[in-house]
Amino acid sequence: MDKIRTKDEVIVLTGKDKGKRGVVTQRVDANHLVVDGINVAKKAVKPNPMTGATGGIVDKLMPIHISNVALFNAATGKADRVGIKTVDGKKVRVYKSTGEVVKV
Repeated sequence: MDKIRTKDEVIVLTGKDKGKRGVVTQRVDANHLVVDGINVAKKAVKPNPMTGATGGIVDKLMPIHISNVALFNAATGKADRVGIKTVDGKKVRVYKSTGEVVKV
């Protein structure tokens, strides 16, 4: 079970975007994820007349390592670690600080 999933709101712990919040849009692999508005890079794109794409400099969302983000706890307003517990025979994610179940 993944501790951080798509559509989770996370907060960045380290790097140039430290303190910013965003929503996970994609899991690239087991250790990297793409967060909306976080780790944006400028990329030069060539024009392609076959597809009608214009060239120029575009913003591209780059993956960030999962260890550099933490799940945002709306109740406390801070970043929080996540654990996994079994409740009624099902595995659920819980916040480490309060022990309450993470709402999906």
